[in-house]
Order: sequence, then C-alpha cells, then structure tokens
Amino acid sequence: MKYMKTLCLAGLLCFGAAALAQEVQFDYDRSANFSSYRTYHWVDSKTGRAPNQLTDQNIKRAIDEQLAVKGLQRVETGGDLQVVYQAAVEHEKQFDGFGTGPRWYGTTRVSTSTIEIGKLVVNIVDPAKQQLVWRGAAEKTLDIKKDPEKNYRNLQKAMAKLFQNYPPGFSKK
Repeated sequence: MKYMKTLCLAGLLCFGAAALAQEVQFDYDRSANFSSYRTYHWVDSKTGRAPNQLTDQNIKRAIDEQLAVKGLQRVETGGDLQVVYQAAVEHEKQFDGFGTGPRWYGTTRVSTSTIEIGKLVVNIVDPAKQQLVWRGAAEKTLDIKKDPEKNYRNLQKAMAKLFQNYPPGFSKK
C-alpha cells in the first residue's frame, strides 16, 4: 500500500512538471531553399498583437536573438524573409487533488485555480513567393506576477527551444 501511494505521488509530480514545460510545434515548406535566405524584416500582425509595447519589444528582441544565431540579419525593409508573430493568453482551470486513506472510504480534497497559458506563433514568409516557409508555436504556463527579468528569461528559453527547429535540418545542440 505504501508503494502504491509513493507511485501515485510520483506520477502526480511528473504530471505537474509536464504541465509547466514549454511545448513547441513547427512546420515548414519542404521546397523552400533556406540556405538562400540571409535577411529578414518585421511585419506587424493585424491580430494577436502583444498586450503592450514593452511585451512587443521583448518578443521581437527574443526572436531577433535567435534569428541572429541562425545567421539571419535584420533589415528595416526588403528582407529575404518577413517575420510576424501572434500572441495570445488563455485562461484555464487547474484542478489539484490529494487523497488519503483507502480508495473507497478515504478523504479527498480538491482545489481549483485559474492558470494563464501563453501561446506565441511565429510565421516566416518568403515575400518574393508570397508564401509561408516556416511556422513555429510555443506554449507555456505563465506567471505574470514574476519579476520582468525572470519573465524575459523564460521567453528567451521558449524562443531558443522553438528555433532549434529553424532552419529545418539545422544540427541541434
């Protein structure tokens, strides 16, 4: 019985850690020649913009850092690529439960809380072809109450994880 409780507790801890992890997805145009792209410029999104100017600057700075590592140079206009992002925050209910005693007549406590899930989608477009060539999305549980430096470090980590997949076939660390 003690082994079973330990196993259940370990499972809950692993599930909780997975919920806080950054999730990333990406897709790309398999016919695009990524080695020919050298420059990019920003295009503002009509929808899904950052809630304020500081957040917008932070998102662009974190993406700029990753694209520079990949050898792309930012220009004001006329880049080989256009980069645009969309950001959203969703509110979800989280249920936390803890039980004691045997399953049939033990006691269980359940609490609920609202958590914020941030999602950032980055689209990279070839303007000459007017075609999307790469798209990546990162999603993570947010804690807005954290200090701004910690939030920015989390954003940097999310973008580093996302851009591991750019360009396709780029050797991963």
